[in-house]
Amino acid sequence: MFQRILIPTDFSRYSQNLLECIAELPGEKTVVLLHVIQRKAVERVWDPTAEVAEAKEKIEEQKRYLEALRIEVKTRVETIMEGSIAKTIQRVADEENATLIMVGARGRGRISGLLLGSVSRDVLRYGQTDLLIMRYKVLEGDNLGRFCRSLFTKVICPTDFSDPAKDAILLVKGMKETSEIGLVYVVSSGESDEQIDAAVRVAGSKLNSIVKEIDRPGLKVTTHVKVGDAPHEISSLADNEDASLIAMSSHGAGWLEQMVVGSTTYDTARIANRPVLIVRTEKRA
Repeated sequence: MFQRILIPTDFSRYSQNLLECIAELPGEKTVVLLHVIQRKAVERVWDPTAEVAEAKEKIEEQKRYLEALRIEVKTRVETIMEGSIAKTIQRVADEENATLIMVGARGRGRISGLLLGSVSRDVLRYGQTDLLIMRYKVLEGDNLGRFCRSLFTKVICPTDFSDPAKDAILLVKGMKETSEIGLVYVVSSGESDEQIDAAVRVAGSKLNSIVKEIDRPGLKVTTHVKVGDAPHEISSLADNEDASLIAMSSHGAGWLEQMVVGSTTYDTARIANRPVLIVRTEKRA
């Protein structure tokens, strides 16, 4: 499904844990390891030669680790004088024909809840390649290998019944490792209880129709209609169901072309405790 995976690395222990995780993901794959060196704003004269040499040495260590696990690996070290690291990541993803970018997201902030790191956040906002965001809480766990092996087994798939949402559901359905899909629709507006109840009934009927469409042997599909704030309801459901992954489209119904990622998707990725797979609408348009 994701045969060529780009992993930006900063050589931290979390980056190493990402490598351990990807080694456990099912299927044959090629990994592109990328390290981006950016000039500090205060440096007027910049010679990155020493930094590049050090980075190449470290990235070769990570390459040898993956090659020992019989994973094909390519490495790249990029230097940028100015501009966005996230845009560099996307450029390299395009050049390498990556089918997935895999990044980490840092843990709970004191003010804003669960926060994405700045690079992960910008890759989410401005990227065009399918994106897998792994929570550092997951990467710190004692059962990292077991969790990564089962990453695609029990997946929560939010839907607003749009074509992009359907594409994300079909992608998950096509993963042979997936044994259970939880379809969820969140009613987030209604001026009266009667309107909300009616929306719940309609959503339930539509979800049941999707169940029939994606039925296949060995796949269990459950449906959930929630009322409230969509990102929080999706995240809570994933926790309550002990889901291994949340998979959702980058955009939903009524999205504007100038919006790079929809607000529900962005906020879900920001607050979720579970890994989140973002299926890019643009790639399938």
